[in-house]
Amino acid sequence: MNSARTLIFDIEKFALHDGPGIRTVVFMKGCPLRCLWCHNPESQSFKAELLFNGSRCRMCSKCAAVCKSACHAIGEGKHSFDREKCLQCGLCTTYCPGDALKLCGREMSVDEVMEEVVKDKVFYETSGGGITLSGGEPLAHINFTAELLQAAKANLLHTAVETCGFAPWEHIEQLLGSTDLWLYDIKAVPEKHRELTGVSFDLILDNLKKLAGSGANIVLRCPLVPGINDEEAHLLQIARLAGQLKNIQEINLEPYHPLGESKGELMGRCDIFHASFASEADQERWKKIISSHTAIPCRII
Repeated sequence: MNSARTLIFDIEKFALHDGPGIRTVVFMKGCPLRCLWCHNPESQSFKAELLFNGSRCRMCSKCAAVCKSACHAIGEGKHSFDREKCLQCGLCTTYCPGDALKLCGREMSVDEVMEEVVKDKVFYETSGGGITLSGGEPLAHINFTAELLQAAKANLLHTAVETCGFAPWEHIEQLLGSTDLWLYDIKAVPEKHRELTGVSFDLILDNLKKLAGSGANIVLRCPLVPGINDEEAHLLQIARLAGQLKNIQEINLEPYHPLGESKGELMGRCDIFHASFASEADQERWKKIISSHTAIPCRII
């Protein structure tokens, strides 16, 4: 029996853009970065968080009746939620009939996760798919991640890890033998990286060079936000890295989408980032610049 446990905030079945074939993506909760545009803001904290959607509240008062810290108040057609009092126990979510309350983050063991993953093994076998670990940041949950990858390989599954690369090299090195594909994030030019993500690019770049030198298979994953990190200098940096490093299989460009805005509102956050969708012209420009400076395949996902 595997003993490692961690907080999981989602297990996505039938994913098609997180590695080859049909995949199951396991999202771990907690990340050392604070990307300005993060489309999974619920993934950042290493603790469980309560999401509240007032538009779905039926004013039944069941949550208020069971809440141990009196953080719910229903009256005059309004549901008030005091987040400072909330213990994140999730008891109220089990009594909510309208799905207005949801606890984000469930502690799971490696065995519990694998029980879900192997349910779709036939689809992995027929499509060349497998399991992808994402987040949050899998390298921030190194013991769990290492055991989960070993369990996946024991079940003969193709494995992929999506990472921001901000972790001790020893964490990456520990996973080399059990990871078939690395989806490695490149988020901004070095000069703007700390401003946009909260951390320096130095460790990320150093780890990427070591990873490429180890012979690992790598896909560069590049989230792009119009007017924020899609300047020509960043696009050229992506092309340059792809051309200079070994074993870069592909470049994936990920146009910004505003899912993080609505999620941030459900979390009661006041630092919600707003940006526009990338136009087709934006995406064509990105791809044209990168493809004109490297022969590595580049595609929009």
